[in-house]
Amino acid sequence: MIWSAMPGVDAVVFDLDGTLLDTLEDLAESLNAALEEAGYPPHPVSAYRYFVGDGARRLVERAFPPGRPPAEEEADRIYRNYLRHYGECWDRKSKPYPGILELLDLLRDLGIPLAVCSNKPDAFTRLCVERLLPPQRFAAVIGQREGVPRKPDPAAALLAARQMGVDPGACLFVGDSGVDMETACRAGMAPIGVLWGFREAGELLGAGARCLLASPAELEPLLGPR
Repeated sequence: MIWSAMPGVDAVVFDLDGTLLDTLEDLAESLNAALEEAGYPPHPVSAYRYFVGDGARRLVERAFPPGRPPAEEEADRIYRNYLRHYGECWDRKSKPYPGILELLDLLRDLGIPLAVCSNKPDAFTRLCVERLLPPQRFAAVIGQREGVPRKPDPAAALLAARQMGVDPGACLFVGDSGVDMETACRAGMAPIGVLWGFREAGELLGAGARCLLASPAELEPLLGPR
């Protein structure tokens, strides 16, 4: 845990999966079902901690056994089936991490604009926010969509800052992966890593994290006097 107040914080951008929401089991169940339909072996849920983070198509590609990549047509079919399965079970076990709803309430009370910036497909990103989080808390919700490169390209983070009406340099970017930390650095935002998500401290620090949080409550001291 490394943290101290960061003066001039005007807004907070959050990653979604592994940061605000624990979605791992539903993601794993959906892709395992698609893999087994195609004759590929499933993976333990823990393996998906390292498959996720770079978008749904990359998630599917990482789940193929080493040395057994499918033909492009088959990969496309498995990807579509994964999305179909996920559409059926995305909310069976997914839920906010402990302390997240309380943190969002605190940030609302402080009048701090919030955004979500995810590599999850945009429709599912919006659905998760609408059903599992208080959607009115967020001034911007941006998932992977056409015309906006996925993280670690900073385009989505910078779009979120514009939609919130704040300077990127006055934003915290909170996430659980090296991709998130790199995104923050490239967008000129302060990279804040969380330890309750899918990846470890070493990855976060190696990608530029300025602070590591062990619980959502530890974000408050970073905001400084209000």
